[in-house]
Amino acid sequence: MIFKEYGTDHTLTIMLLHGGGLSWWNYREEAELLQSEYHVILPILDGHAGSDRPFTSIENNASEIIAFIEQNYNGKVSFIGGLSLGAQVLLEILSQKNDICDYALIESAAVIPSKLTHALIGPSFKASYGLIQNRQFAKMQFKSLHIKEDLFEDYYHDTCLIKKQDMINFMKENTAYALKDSLQTCKAKVHIYHGEKENKEIRLSAMEIQKKLGSSVIHPLSGLYHGEFSLNHADAYADAVREIIHA
Repeated sequence: MIFKEYGTDHTLTIMLLHGGGLSWWNYREEAELLQSEYHVILPILDGHAGSDRPFTSIENNASEIIAFIEQNYNGKVSFIGGLSLGAQVLLEILSQKNDICDYALIESAAVIPSKLTHALIGPSFKASYGLIQNRQFAKMQFKSLHIKEDLFEDYYHDTCLIKKQDMINFMKENTAYALKDSLQTCKAKVHIYHGEKENKEIRLSAMEIQKKLGSSVIHPLSGLYHGEFSLNHADAYADAVREIIHA
């Protein structure tokens, strides 16, 4: 796994895990805002643009990140955040190692498996994958994701680099992920964020996560769609990180 780093002179370390189909630039602005206060680490999840290996599973990505933290940071960092697929990887990290961080921010994680969607991913991506490199199609897809316009070139460039099988693999994992019972032993203070304009599955998932983590806090985000908090509102996200750590 590849890791981008900012603010390496600081001892307080935070890690941010990007969403599926994106890459480290999901959190580039946050890293730039926080690098004067924290050591910020941005992993590139397997199978994504700039990664060094194919995507296999959420569990394997979690294990790789845990190994990195154990080897370089004595097994613990202060804060880990994640969006969508990255949030699922974070939940798995917390399930595998309950004391890996003091604070966690889960943004827009789906934890209610969908058998139908899971079954349709392979055939649909095999039929439509060729359109991904079509710039006009990419612009329409990008617009539907409600990501701010100045991230389009990053999105288009990196989406074109994702191999078809990797995309199928991480999309299948995203639609099949369910919470582990071991998450209940998590020692971190967990904050769960979701946009009020997200689909019902994400809002129900937030409640499922809270059930597993009795002391966690849900933060509905007024007027926001999936992923908009970290992708479009870096200032507010950075402020939330500071508030969580220093509460």
